[in-house]
Amino acid sequence: MSEIVGIKFKDMGKTYYFAPNGLVFERGEGAIVETAHGLEFGTVVLSNQEVEDSNLKELKPVVRRATEEDTTHHAELVGKRKQSLRLAQDLANKRKLDMKFIDVDFAFDNSRVAFYFTSEHRVDFRDLVKELASNFHTRIELRQIGIRDECKMKGGLGPCGRACCCNSYMDDFERVSIKMAKHQGLSLNPSKISGLCGRLMCCLKFEDEYYADTLKFMPKINSDINTPNGRGKVYSIDVLHHTVVVKFSHDDEEGYELKEYTIEQLGITPVYPDRSVNCQSADECDYDDDDDLLPTEEE
Repeated sequence: MSEIVGIKFKDMGKTYYFAPNGLVFERGEGAIVETAHGLEFGTVVLSNQEVEDSNLKELKPVVRRATEEDTTHHAELVGKRKQSLRLAQDLANKRKLDMKFIDVDFAFDNSRVAFYFTSEHRVDFRDLVKELASNFHTRIELRQIGIRDECKMKGGLGPCGRACCCNSYMDDFERVSIKMAKHQGLSLNPSKISGLCGRLMCCLKFEDEYYADTLKFMPKINSDINTPNGRGKVYSIDVLHHTVVVKFSHDDEEGYELKEYTIEQLGITPVYPDRSVNCQSADECDYDDDDDLLPTEEE
Protein backbone atom coordinates (compact mmCIF):
# COMPACT_ATOMS: atom_id res chain seq x y z
CA MET A 1 0.00 0.00 0.00
CA SER A 2 1.15 3.53 -0.80
CA GLU A 3 -0.13 6.87 0.45
CA ILE A 4 -1.23 9.44 -2.13
CA VAL A 5 -2.88 12.83 -2.45
CA GLY A 6 -4.89 13.95 -5.49
CA ILE A 7 -4.03 17.36 -6.94
CA LYS A 8 -5.54 19.41 -9.76
CA PHE A 9 -3.82 22.24 -11.60
CA LYS A 10 -7.03 23.48 -13.26
CA ASP A 11 -10.62 23.39 -12.08
CA MET A 12 -11.67 21.22 -15.03
CA GLY A 13 -8.37 19.41 -15.46
CA LYS A 14 -7.26 15.91 -14.58
CA THR A 15 -6.52 14.81 -11.06
CA TYR A 16 -2.88 13.81 -10.63
CA TYR A 17 -1.47 11.79 -7.78
CA PHE A 18 1.62 12.52 -5.68
CA ALA A 19 3.28 11.09 -2.60
CA PRO A 20 2.41 13.43 0.33
CA ASN A 21 6.00 13.28 1.59
CA GLY A 22 4.95 13.03 5.24
CA LEU A 23 2.46 15.90 5.02
CA VAL A 24 -1.27 15.60 5.80
CA PHE A 25 -3.51 17.57 3.42
CA GLU A 26 -7.17 18.55 3.47
CA ARG A 27 -9.32 19.21 0.41
CA GLY A 28 -8.87 22.73 -0.91
CA GLU A 29 -5.33 23.24 0.41
CA GLY A 30 -2.60 24.42 -1.92
CA ALA A 31 0.52 22.39 -2.63
CA ILE A 32 3.73 22.96 -4.57
CA VAL A 33 4.71 19.96 -6.69
CA GLU A 34 7.28 19.22 -9.34
CA THR A 35 5.97 18.21 -12.77
CA ALA A 36 7.48 17.65 -16.18
CA HIS A 37 7.14 21.42 -16.70
CA GLY A 38 8.83 22.43 -13.45
CA LEU A 39 7.34 23.59 -10.15
CA GLU A 40 3.57 24.06 -10.20
CA PHE A 41 0.91 25.22 -7.78
CA GLY A 42 -1.95 22.75 -7.38
CA THR A 43 -5.09 22.39 -5.29
CA VAL A 44 -5.69 19.24 -3.23
CA VAL A 45 -8.93 17.56 -4.32
CA LEU A 46 -8.28 14.21 -2.62
CA SER A 47 -6.82 14.14 0.88
CA ASN A 48 -4.34 11.48 2.01
CA GLN A 49 -5.44 8.01 0.92
CA GLU A 50 -3.85 4.59 0.78
CA VAL A 51 -4.08 2.62 -2.48
CA GLU A 52 -2.72 -0.63 -3.83
CA ASP A 53 0.76 -0.33 -5.33
CA SER A 54 -0.43 -2.20 -8.44
CA ASN A 55 -2.67 0.78 -9.36
CA LEU A 56 0.18 3.29 -9.29
CA LYS A 57 2.79 4.55 -11.62
CA GLU A 58 5.94 5.99 -10.06
CA LEU A 59 4.90 8.75 -7.66
CA LYS A 60 6.66 12.08 -7.35
CA PRO A 61 6.67 13.64 -3.88
CA VAL A 62 4.96 16.89 -2.95
CA VAL A 63 7.65 19.57 -2.60
CA ARG A 64 5.89 21.53 0.16
CA ARG A 65 2.61 22.84 1.43
CA ALA A 66 1.74 26.13 -0.30
CA THR A 67 2.50 29.19 1.80
CA GLU A 68 0.55 32.44 1.83
CA GLU A 69 3.18 33.92 -0.50
CA ASP A 70 2.75 30.96 -2.88
CA THR A 71 -1.02 31.45 -2.96
CA THR A 72 -0.64 35.17 -3.61
CA HIS A 73 1.86 34.55 -6.41
CA HIS A 74 -0.46 31.98 -8.01
CA ALA A 75 -3.38 34.43 -7.85
CA GLU A 76 -1.25 37.07 -9.57
CA LEU A 77 -0.42 34.67 -12.39
CA VAL A 78 -4.09 33.81 -12.85
CA GLY A 79 -4.94 37.52 -12.90
CA LYS A 80 -2.51 38.10 -15.79
CA ARG A 81 -4.23 35.62 -18.10
CA LYS A 82 -6.87 37.87 -19.65
CA GLN A 83 -4.45 40.69 -20.44
CA SER A 84 -1.88 38.23 -21.82
CA LEU A 85 -4.43 36.59 -24.11
CA ARG A 86 -5.45 39.98 -25.46
CA LEU A 87 -1.82 40.88 -26.16
CA ALA A 88 -1.14 37.59 -27.94
CA GLN A 89 -4.30 37.94 -30.07
CA ASP A 90 -3.42 41.53 -31.04
CA LEU A 91 0.10 40.49 -32.08
CA ALA A 92 -1.29 37.59 -34.14
CA ASN A 93 -3.86 39.84 -35.82
CA LYS A 94 -1.14 42.36 -36.61
CA ARG A 95 0.71 39.63 -38.52
CA LYS A 96 -2.56 38.40 -40.09
CA LEU A 97 -2.11 34.95 -38.59
CA ASP A 98 -5.14 32.65 -38.55
CA MET A 99 -5.03 32.03 -34.79
CA LYS A 100 -7.68 32.24 -32.09
CA PHE A 101 -6.16 32.27 -28.60
CA ILE A 102 -8.18 30.33 -26.02
CA ASP A 103 -6.14 30.09 -22.82
CA VAL A 104 -2.72 30.72 -21.32
CA ASP A 105 -0.77 29.03 -18.53
CA PHE A 106 2.03 30.62 -16.53
CA ALA A 107 4.53 28.28 -14.91
CA PHE A 108 4.65 28.88 -11.18
CA ASP A 109 8.43 29.32 -11.27
CA ASN A 110 8.19 31.71 -14.27
CA SER A 111 10.15 29.29 -16.43
CA ARG A 112 7.62 29.33 -19.29
CA VAL A 113 4.34 30.69 -20.62
CA ALA A 114 2.13 28.36 -22.65
CA PHE A 115 -0.53 29.76 -25.01
CA TYR A 116 -3.33 27.57 -26.40
CA PHE A 117 -4.92 28.46 -29.72
CA THR A 118 -7.16 27.04 -32.43
CA SER A 119 -6.70 27.35 -36.17
CA GLU A 120 -8.05 25.60 -39.25
CA HIS A 121 -4.57 25.50 -40.75
CA ARG A 122 -0.97 25.05 -39.72
CA VAL A 123 0.50 28.38 -38.69
CA ASP A 124 4.06 29.66 -38.99
CA PHE A 125 4.28 31.50 -35.67
CA ARG A 126 8.06 31.72 -35.30
CA ASP A 127 8.14 35.53 -35.44
CA LEU A 128 5.21 35.71 -33.04
CA VAL A 129 7.04 33.52 -30.51
CA LYS A 130 10.04 35.85 -30.63
CA GLU A 131 7.92 38.94 -29.95
CA LEU A 132 6.02 37.23 -27.14
CA ALA A 133 9.32 36.16 -25.58
CA SER A 134 10.55 39.76 -25.66
CA ASN A 135 7.35 40.85 -23.88
CA PHE A 136 7.28 38.15 -21.20
CA HIS A 137 11.06 37.58 -20.85
CA THR A 138 10.69 33.82 -20.57
CA ARG A 139 10.30 30.71 -22.75
CA ILE A 140 7.13 30.76 -24.84
CA GLU A 141 5.15 27.70 -25.92
CA LEU A 142 2.34 27.87 -28.48
CA ARG A 143 0.07 24.82 -28.53
CA GLN A 144 -2.58 24.26 -31.16
CA ILE A 145 -5.66 22.51 -29.73
CA GLY A 146 -8.79 20.97 -31.21
CA ILE A 147 -12.37 22.18 -31.11
CA ARG A 148 -13.29 19.80 -28.27
CA ASP A 149 -10.45 21.18 -26.13
CA GLU A 150 -11.70 24.70 -26.80
CA CYS A 151 -15.17 23.76 -25.59
CA LYS A 152 -13.69 22.15 -22.46
CA MET A 153 -11.72 25.30 -21.65
CA LYS A 154 -14.48 27.84 -22.40
CA GLY A 155 -17.58 25.89 -21.38
CA GLY A 156 -21.20 26.74 -22.20
CA LEU A 157 -24.68 25.20 -22.18
CA GLY A 158 -25.30 22.01 -24.11
CA PRO A 159 -28.47 21.09 -26.07
CA CYS A 160 -29.89 19.62 -22.82
CA GLY A 161 -29.72 23.02 -21.13
CA ARG A 162 -27.02 21.96 -18.66
CA ALA A 163 -23.37 23.01 -18.52
CA CYS A 164 -21.15 21.06 -20.91
CA CYS A 165 -20.03 17.80 -19.32
CA CYS A 166 -16.43 18.31 -20.48
CA ASN A 167 -16.27 21.68 -18.71
CA SER A 168 -18.33 20.90 -15.61
CA TYR A 169 -16.89 17.64 -14.29
CA MET A 170 -15.17 15.40 -16.87
CA ASP A 171 -11.43 15.02 -16.28
CA ASP A 172 -10.77 13.76 -19.78
CA PHE A 173 -12.57 12.98 -23.03
CA GLU A 174 -14.12 9.58 -23.67
CA ARG A 175 -14.07 7.94 -27.07
CA VAL A 176 -17.44 8.48 -28.76
CA SER A 177 -18.69 6.89 -31.99
CA ILE A 178 -21.79 7.01 -34.17
CA LYS A 179 -22.43 3.39 -33.19
CA MET A 180 -23.37 4.61 -29.71
CA ALA A 181 -26.17 6.75 -31.16
CA LYS A 182 -27.39 3.74 -33.15
CA HIS A 183 -27.41 1.57 -30.01
CA GLN A 184 -29.68 4.09 -28.29
CA GLY A 185 -32.01 4.49 -31.25
CA LEU A 186 -31.26 8.19 -31.60
CA SER A 187 -31.70 10.27 -34.70
CA LEU A 188 -28.50 10.31 -36.75
CA ASN A 189 -29.09 13.94 -37.70
CA PRO A 190 -25.78 15.66 -36.80
CA SER A 191 -27.60 18.64 -35.28
CA LYS A 192 -29.37 16.30 -32.83
CA ILE A 193 -26.35 14.38 -31.54
CA SER A 194 -23.61 17.02 -31.69
CA GLY A 195 -22.46 19.25 -28.86
CA LEU A 196 -21.33 22.88 -28.91
CA CYS A 197 -17.99 21.75 -30.32
CA GLY A 198 -19.70 20.29 -33.39
CA ARG A 199 -18.52 16.79 -32.48
CA LEU A 200 -20.56 13.88 -31.14
CA MET A 201 -21.86 14.58 -27.64
CA CYS A 202 -19.79 13.10 -24.81
CA CYS A 203 -22.97 11.89 -23.07
CA LEU A 204 -23.51 9.27 -25.79
CA LYS A 205 -20.86 7.27 -23.94
CA PHE A 206 -22.58 7.32 -20.55
CA GLU A 207 -25.29 4.70 -21.17
CA ASP A 208 -23.78 2.93 -24.15
CA GLU A 209 -22.52 -0.04 -22.12
CA TYR A 210 -26.05 -0.83 -20.93
CA TYR A 211 -27.57 -0.46 -24.41
CA ALA A 212 -24.84 -2.54 -26.07
CA ASP A 213 -25.19 -5.35 -23.52
CA THR A 214 -29.00 -5.33 -23.66
CA LEU A 215 -29.12 -5.42 -27.46
CA LYS A 216 -27.14 -8.66 -27.40
CA PHE A 217 -30.10 -10.62 -25.98
CA MET A 218 -32.99 -8.53 -27.36
CA PRO A 219 -34.48 -9.84 -30.63
CA LYS A 220 -33.54 -8.03 -33.84
CA ILE A 221 -36.10 -5.81 -35.55
CA ASN A 222 -37.82 -7.56 -38.53
CA SER A 223 -36.75 -10.98 -37.24
CA ASP A 224 -39.33 -13.77 -36.83
CA ILE A 225 -40.19 -14.72 -33.27
CA ASN A 226 -42.46 -17.15 -31.42
CA THR A 227 -44.97 -15.58 -29.02
CA PRO A 228 -47.83 -16.86 -26.81
CA ASN A 229 -50.14 -15.79 -29.68
CA GLY A 230 -48.20 -17.50 -32.44
CA ARG A 231 -45.38 -16.54 -34.75
CA GLY A 232 -44.85 -12.93 -35.69
CA LYS A 233 -42.23 -10.41 -36.76
CA VAL A 234 -40.43 -8.03 -34.40
CA TYR A 235 -41.75 -4.53 -35.09
CA SER A 236 -39.88 -2.55 -32.41
CA ILE A 237 -38.04 -3.01 -29.12
CA ASP A 238 -37.81 -0.95 -25.93
CA VAL A 239 -34.35 -1.44 -24.48
CA LEU A 240 -35.10 0.39 -21.24
CA HIS A 241 -38.29 -1.50 -20.39
CA HIS A 242 -37.28 -4.86 -21.89
CA THR A 243 -40.38 -5.04 -24.05
CA VAL A 244 -40.92 -6.12 -27.66
CA VAL A 245 -43.69 -5.10 -30.05
CA VAL A 246 -44.55 -7.94 -32.44
CA LYS A 247 -46.38 -7.54 -35.74
CA PHE A 248 -48.92 -10.17 -36.77
CA SER A 249 -50.02 -10.13 -40.39
CA HIS A 250 -53.53 -11.31 -41.37
CA ASP A 251 -53.62 -13.88 -44.14
CA ASP A 252 -57.22 -13.31 -45.19
CA GLU A 253 -57.18 -9.53 -45.34
CA GLU A 254 -54.85 -6.60 -45.67
CA GLY A 255 -53.46 -5.04 -42.52
CA TYR A 256 -51.73 -6.25 -39.39
CA GLU A 257 -51.97 -6.31 -35.62
CA LEU A 258 -49.38 -5.17 -33.06
CA LYS A 259 -48.97 -6.75 -29.63
CA GLU A 260 -46.48 -5.88 -26.89
CA TYR A 261 -44.69 -8.51 -24.82
CA THR A 262 -42.10 -8.52 -22.08
CA ILE A 263 -38.98 -10.52 -22.82
CA GLU A 264 -40.01 -12.96 -20.06
CA GLN A 265 -43.24 -13.67 -21.94
CA LEU A 266 -41.11 -14.43 -25.00
CA GLY A 267 -38.87 -16.79 -23.03
CA ILE A 268 -35.84 -14.51 -23.19
CA THR A 269 -33.56 -14.35 -20.17
CA PRO A 270 -31.54 -11.12 -19.77
CA VAL A 271 -27.84 -11.85 -19.46
CA TYR A 272 -25.35 -9.14 -18.58
CA PRO A 273 -21.57 -9.66 -18.45
CA ASP A 274 -19.80 -9.43 -15.11
CA ARG A 275 -17.93 -6.15 -15.44
CA SER A 276 -15.96 -6.87 -12.28
CA VAL A 277 -13.89 -9.60 -13.94
CA ASN A 278 -10.80 -8.89 -16.00
CA CYS A 279 -11.23 -8.93 -19.77
CA GLN A 280 -8.97 -11.09 -21.87
CA SER A 281 -7.68 -8.15 -23.87
CA ALA A 282 -7.75 -4.37 -23.92
CA ASP A 283 -9.78 -4.47 -27.15
CA GLU A 284 -12.46 -6.57 -25.46
CA CYS A 285 -12.80 -4.08 -22.63
CA ASP A 286 -12.51 -1.09 -25.00
CA TYR A 287 -10.03 0.82 -22.89
CA ASP A 288 -6.40 1.75 -23.12
CA ASP A 289 -3.79 -0.32 -21.28
CA ASP A 290 -3.05 2.47 -18.80
CA ASP A 291 -6.64 3.63 -18.15
CA ASP A 292 -6.70 1.91 -14.76
CA LEU A 293 -3.42 3.46 -13.66
CA LEU A 294 -3.40 6.68 -11.71
CA PRO A 295 -1.64 9.55 -13.52
CA THR A 296 1.19 10.96 -11.45
CA GLU A 297 2.26 14.15 -13.15
CA GLU A 298 0.86 16.83 -15.39
CA GLU A 299 0.98 15.84 -19.05
